[in-house]
Amino acid sequence: MAGISNVIYQSIIRKNAVFLTTIFAGAFAFELSFDTFSNKVWDSWNAGRQWKDIKPRYLVKAEEEDDD
Repeated sequence: MAGISNVIYQSIIRKNAVFLTTIFAGAFAFELSFDTFSNKVWDSWNAGRQWKDIKPRYLVKAEEEDDD
């Protein structure tokens, strides 16, 4: 266990710029993955009730009304 913590300290934590870059990169990657996961869950729970799902029905009605 001491070997792993020593490697982490020597490679990441020892230099402040590397430490901060690692934190920001990790936070950015976490945000992207969390947003992607959240959007997929939201879309699956609300399938058929969102504008992107019902838009074609309204566009077809509007085109039919224009033809009359």
